[in-house]
Amino acid sequence: MTYVKPPELAVALIDAGASKVTMSTRDTLVRAYMAGALLTLAAAFAVKMAVDTGLPIVGALLFPIGFVLLYLLGYDLLTGVFVLGPLAWLAKRPGVTGPGVLRNWGLVFLGNFAGALTVALLVSIFVTYGFDTTIHDASNQFAAYGQKLAEIGHDRTLGYAEHGVGGWLSVFVRGMMCNWMVSTGVVGALVAKDVLGKIVVMWLPVLLFFAMGFEHSVVNMFLFPVGIMLGADFGWGDYLLWNEIPTVLGNLVGGLLFTGLAIYVTHYKTRPKRTVSAQNESGPEESGPEESGPNRDEVLAGA
Repeated sequence: MTYVKPPELAVALIDAGASKVTMSTRDTLVRAYMAGALLTLAAAFAVKMAVDTGLPIVGALLFPIGFVLLYLLGYDLLTGVFVLGPLAWLAKRPGVTGPGVLRNWGLVFLGNFAGALTVALLVSIFVTYGFDTTIHDASNQFAAYGQKLAEIGHDRTLGYAEHGVGGWLSVFVRGMMCNWMVSTGVVGALVAKDVLGKIVVMWLPVLLFFAMGFEHSVVNMFLFPVGIMLGADFGWGDYLLWNEIPTVLGNLVGGLLFTGLAIYVTHYKTRPKRTVSAQNESGPEESGPEESGPNRDEVLAGA
């Protein structure tokens, strides 16, 4: 695996953010739509495999397929642009403004939601034979799968609502931890230059988030609408208030704080090395100078 050093990685993330913020409306929407569709189809697949095998870890192991495919194809998730756009703005890249970053977020949200809603409708048709039967029909071979989808939506809306403010806070924190991992997967796509290396580095943190049951705003754009379409006992208001809103906010804070800003501060805005005082010059002999990567100016010159 060809490894990209952190200072180069920081510049690559900023470049990617600038590219996405200045992208045309059409391209942004198409790429976001396909990202939402691919990721949520993988979520549908993961739930199906977990139900069929009785082993949730199987679903977690397989879910990253969608994430890997969408990033290798250059599509965009809301959780990714939450990190990349602000870095380009902080670095004062030409053409990147605050309103431009917000516009990018809005367009990607709409595209992701449309893609996820499409998959929710297709899965609902698939599970109910074109809405000719229900998930409670014993003769429906997909009944257990449909019931699991409805159960997930119930537990992650009304289940949180039972705890009031504490439940809302729990969703927010799960959203933070989710995008800490997912945005690390986005970074992973740039850490390696070869396809196999990219796949491995993306797969691991995404597996972790799914196995831990963290909250991903785009995955949830599928899980809750499909539950409603299948007749679950919660509504759109429950979904938005008790899941999507706190999840989106948690995804924004977690990805930006734990991934984007951490890399930006220490690898792009690196502080000068501390100087050793004359009093310490006669101290114990050191084994040799510490290796260091290229400084920011060198990286920028070669970018």
